[in-house]
Amino acid sequence: MDALLNGQGASFFSDLVDRSGLLRSQVEGALAELVASGTVTADSFTGLRALLTPSSKRPPLTDSKRRRSTASYSIDDAGRWTRLWQPSSSAADSQGPNETKRAHTALEALARVLLRRYGVVFRRVLKLEELPPWRELLGVYRRLEARGEIRGGRFVAGFSGEQFALPEAVGLLRSVRRRPAMGTLVSISAADPLNLTGIVTPGSRVSPVPANRILYADGQPVAFREAGEVRFLSETPSARQWEFRNALIRGSIPPRLRAYLGQPA
Repeated sequence: MDALLNGQGASFFSDLVDRSGLLRSQVEGALAELVASGTVTADSFTGLRALLTPSSKRPPLTDSKRRRSTASYSIDDAGRWTRLWQPSSSAADSQGPNETKRAHTALEALARVLLRRYGVVFRRVLKLEELPPWRELLGVYRRLEARGEIRGGRFVAGFSGEQFALPEAVGLLRSVRRRPAMGTLVSISAADPLNLTGIVTPGSRVSPVPANRILYADGQPVAFREAGEVRFLSETPSARQWEFRNALIRGSIPPRLRAYLGQPA
């Protein structure tokens, strides 16, 4: 079954039965072993439920009335079964156990650095980073979540895929959402990793050049300076335009960061 999925790619359960020439129960047992070993997955959780539910307790496919009134755990409804990516055995053998362990340690350290940098990590946030494939980081984040060190869930609306966050970041997100608008201005260099314009926030991308700057008001980008020209991202009164320009030129720094840098408040 493993070789069949490798050769044919993602396949429906009925296709696996036809191509393998095995009984449905045999194909089901083979999939259960591959899922347990972490080498095969399905499009939905229905397949996992079917593998965990004894066949005697599943609704019969021919009883349409009962099927409508009972949750369907049919393995035929699981969608496609897919072989998960695995490092090639030759590469693993050439590295050896010590090299593989060091590679895993380095990958976990990188995953933690990204969490400390952004607070919340998902695929879209790391779009411009030169990193290993997302699937490798995803495995690390899933292990950290299983160990209770980080949180998994949906923290930033409007983006698909799995998201992971530091426990303290979740609390900060909730407090910011409940906090009334204060008009606080923060200016950062466009070369800062927090320059997520056009990635997380709407609007065009601001070139990550150190001389360019982005201005945030209560966490929302409101203006930026690029190639010496200041542009506003929405309708802005004249008085506020002057304030925004002044903040972009001076580079307003939050009080906590001023204290860290040893500058007067």
